[in-house]
Amino acid sequence: MGAQWKAKHREAAANAKGKVMGKLAKEIQIAAKSGADPDMNPRLRLAVDQAKKASMTRETLERAIRKGAGLDGDTVQYTAVTYEGFAPHQVPLIVECLTDNVNRTVAEIRVAFRKGQLGASGSVSWDFNHVGLIEAIPEGDADPELAAIEAGAQDFDEGEEPGSTLFITETTDLGAVQKALPEFGFTVTAAKIGYTPKNPISASSLGAEALAEVEAFLEAIDHHDDVQNVYVGLTE
Repeated sequence: MGAQWKAKHREAAANAKGKVMGKLAKEIQIAAKSGADPDMNPRLRLAVDQAKKASMTRETLERAIRKGAGLDGDTVQYTAVTYEGFAPHQVPLIVECLTDNVNRTVAEIRVAFRKGQLGASGSVSWDFNHVGLIEAIPEGDADPELAAIEAGAQDFDEGEEPGSTLFITETTDLGAVQKALPEFGFTVTAAKIGYTPKNPISASSLGAEALAEVEAFLEAIDHHDDVQNVYVGLTE
């Protein structure tokens, strides 16, 4: 699945801790617009949990919440922008950004795509499913197949974290499935609307040299400060 491949190249990029923290802070700020109390704001609660897992300091965490909620009068307006195109060797990808300067971001993304091909809106998204993605950790011997069926998920796969499960839902069912999963022994660690590829390219079909070019391209894209998510039509 594209989400699995995304996890692998993002893990390689995770050493750039400052960039990871910046992305987490943006997500917290966006989530906090709907309320500064994590107990009353599920999206914020998940973002806070992810930030703590990444060892974000309490001061940085609280500052991001207050900034997003506008509690100090110091707010930043982020715009969500999506780019579509191809990595080297015609591997399709969708790149989601959050930016406070769209003109700057599009110019920099064009440069980042110089070894690939930046396409127009719709040039790649037709080959992806727009879905809900829920990462969850099982408690004990919880059965992911049973949980997917009973909670109303479309499908499930291996998650980003070892031992975790990725539940795939209709976009409109994301909230309901997220709420239901704990009843079947799963603790939700992340939930969002995203993409999975319909016809992923097999990595083994590319060859070692070509695959290395694709991975280097994806890592460079993912390192960009404004990039929040990268969805890739590539599988093992």
